[in-house]
Amino acid sequence: MTLERTAINPVTWSLGLGFNQADLVSGHTRTLYCSGQTAMDSEGKPQHDGDMAAQLALSLDNLEAVLNKAAMTLAHLVRLTIYTTDVDRLLPHYGVLASRLTAADAKPPTTLLGVTRLAIPGQMIELEGTAVA
Repeated sequence: MTLERTAINPVTWSLGLGFNQADLVSGHTRTLYCSGQTAMDSEGKPQHDGDMAAQLALSLDNLEAVLNKAAMTLAHLVRLTIYTTDVDRLLPHYGVLASRLTAADAKPPTTLLGVTRLAIPGQMIELEGTAVA
């Protein structure tokens, strides 16, 4: 079976921000539902307290590590949810995420949510994804 992915964009403003409104996926054989990934090291210790850009980059590294373990890449993402404790503080660093997704030729439908806090104190961002192959 060959994976077929069709971008659904009844409006096009989201393309300038690097994401599709929706992706219609067919022909896939594997779906990976990723737990939220934060800025934790391999021992489960929080990293980069107070540094939004560094937390975003490490959270993305951790998401990518999960994808890679399943023989997938960022290009396989069909859904990305971003949780942050401070949307205004995240937005200036959004380019970190956008550039990595662009380099992977990935435009997953994305939702950005502001939350009161995350499970681990000091963590400001969490990335949750769904990927298909």
